[in-house]
Amino acid sequence: MQELIARAKELLADGTVVRVLGWKAGDLPYNPEAAYFETAESLDEFVYNGFCGQNLSKMMIEASKLEGKTLVCLKPCDTYSFNQLIKEHRVDREKAYIIGVGCKGKLDVEKLRKMGIKGIQSISGAELTDDCEELNISTIYGDKTVAYKEAMLERCHVCKGKEHMIYDEIIGESKDTKDADRFAEVEKIEAMSPEEKFAFWQSELSKCIRCNACRNVCPACSCRKCVFDSNKFDSAQKANVDSFEEKMFHIIRAFHVAGRCTDCGECSRVCPQGIPLHLFNRKFIKDIDTFYGEYQAGADAESKGPLTSFTFDDVEPGVVAERG
Repeated sequence: MQELIARAKELLADGTVVRVLGWKAGDLPYNPEAAYFETAESLDEFVYNGFCGQNLSKMMIEASKLEGKTLVCLKPCDTYSFNQLIKEHRVDREKAYIIGVGCKGKLDVEKLRKMGIKGIQSISGAELTDDCEELNISTIYGDKTVAYKEAMLERCHVCKGKEHMIYDEIIGESKDTKDADRFAEVEKIEAMSPEEKFAFWQSELSKCIRCNACRNVCPACSCRKCVFDSNKFDSAQKANVDSFEEKMFHIIRAFHVAGRCTDCGECSRVCPQGIPLHLFNRKFIKDIDTFYGEYQAGADAESKGPLTSFTFDDVEPGVVAERG
């Protein structure tokens, strides 16, 4: 991390950038938060560790409107989102200096809680320079040791790879963390009967409190005004009143990002209710791969997506009925 901070200070000092977009410590050892740093002194508060899971790409939409260039720290998976935002003309590449930061998998405090670990005071073993094999956790109830991999976010177990898709320079080593099938959970749901699928999603979406965290964090949700913020729409900015509204918000959002979602997993990471929202998007990704050929949104900043280009080989709408 010190190498990253030193480089950021150099770029601020020589005028290459006028601000740095990274993370600073939160009020607890496992919740760092995104922050801007505009002076060398302020960078003393900069942190980067296993809990810095937030994808900073979306914040570059507003940063692109500011004077001067912003240094932004992007993990390998974040760079897919940044490429997609370039493709959609939502960020200005010339306004960004991208440091690709190394990543050895990001951590999920909810997994630690499910292990019965509470009252956390400090955590070691999650720094960029660490081997990231084991976490040593100090709690008010005593010390705990946990295998790093057991506490990783779900998305890291199906990681798209340790390579950065776009960057100006790279600092830190990345680790291959993939040890699971990306579509395994989707296939489990596909194997359910229609009644079982309905019951599954009804149970999950009934937890939704319409906090909009999933929408607000999603890089693909970048409309200047969301349809759910429209005064002409009955469900704008309010909690769901029935099961129809519970489903409508998430299904519409999933359709809106289909073909553009990079599967960054931010929607599920920030959901306070623990709803596996990424499964909606991953189902669309799986079907797109099946019907149009394998496609990864954000793998580059130029190619057209399969849902925004037409070929005579495209499947017909009737394929849905044929498939059942």
